[in-house]
Amino acid sequence: MIRDARVLQDDFLPQEVQHREAEVTQLSTTLAALTRDEIPETAFLSGPSGVGKTCIAKFTVDRLREELIDVNHQYINCWEDYNRYRTLYRILEGIGQTLDVHRQSTPLDELLERVRSYDGPPYVVILDEVDQLEDTSVLYDLYNTPRIHMVLIANEEDDLFAELEERVRSRLLSSVRIRFERYHLEELVTILEDRAQWGLSEGAIGKQQLALIADAAAGDARVAIGILRNAARRAQQENADTITFEMVHESVPRGKAEVKRKAVDKLHPHQHALYEILRDEGELSPGDLYERYTEKVENPKTKRTVRNYLTKMDHYGLVIAEGTNRGRTYRPQ
Repeated sequence: MIRDARVLQDDFLPQEVQHREAEVTQLSTTLAALTRDEIPETAFLSGPSGVGKTCIAKFTVDRLREELIDVNHQYINCWEDYNRYRTLYRILEGIGQTLDVHRQSTPLDELLERVRSYDGPPYVVILDEVDQLEDTSVLYDLYNTPRIHMVLIANEEDDLFAELEERVRSRLLSSVRIRFERYHLEELVTILEDRAQWGLSEGAIGKQQLALIADAAAGDARVAIGILRNAARRAQQENADTITFEMVHESVPRGKAEVKRKAVDKLHPHQHALYEILRDEGELSPGDLYERYTEKVENPKTKRTVRNYLTKMDHYGLVIAEGTNRGRTYRPQ
C-alpha cells in the first residue's frame, strides 16, 4: 500500500508544485535579482495555514540554487526559534559558524557581530511564522546586512506589521507581498492525486475518495495530507489493496487531530500555558484568562504579547476567539 512514506508527510517537498504557479513566478522574479548580482527586495508571503507558503518558499529557493553556484540558505521556524538569540544562532548555523558558540555563555552581541560581518555568497534566509518573533529587531539586523536576504512568512500581514518597531516597519513596507488563498476542492484533489501516485501503490485510492478527503480538509492541504496518511496507514494495517470510503470517513477526525496535535507540540511554554488554561477551564474573557496566566507562569508576558499569542493560536485552530473589545472571549477548539 505505502511505497514511500516520505511523500505522505506534510513537509515533503515535491519536485513540481501544483496550483501555485503565479506565486512561484512572483517569488522567483524577486529572488532572480541575485543572479544579476543585485539586491532583491524582501519577500513577504501571507495566507492561512495549509496553503503552501512554506512549500513554495523552500521550492523556489531550491530552484534558485540550481541557477547560482554560490548561494547559502537557511530555513528558520520562528515558532521554535522565537527570540533574537536563537534566530541569530540558526542563521550562523546555516553557514557553519556555530562550532565555537556556547548557547549558555556566548553573548548575544558576539552572535550579532558575526552576522553583521558576514561577507560570503548571497544568503537567503526563510523566516517562517515570523510574527512569532518576540524581538523583531532581528529583522532590522538582517535587513542591514548586505549579503543576507529575507523571505518572510506569516498568516496575516497585520499580525506582523502591527508589532514592528517603526525603524523596521519603514524598511519592510517596500517588501514584495505574495498572498496565498485557500485551495479549491479540485486543486486539493490534484495535489492528493500526486501524493497518492508518488507514495502509494497503483490504484490504492480512487478520485471519489480523494474528493471526500479534499472536502473534509476545507482548503487546507496540511489537513488533507494528514487524512490521506491516516487512511493509507489504516489500509496497510488491514492488508487492504485499496482505501475505502469507510476508511476515509474514519480517518477524517484522526487526520485533523494529528495536525492539531502537531500544532500544540510547537507551542512555546507561554503559549502552552494559555492553551492548558483554556482546555481546563473552557471559555474565558481576556481579563480572566490573563489573570490565570500570570498565576501560572513566571515572568509573564504583556497583555499585548498574550493577545498576539492567542491570535496565532486562533489561526491554527487551537482556540476560538469570539466577539470584539470588551465582549471578546476565548475558548478551546
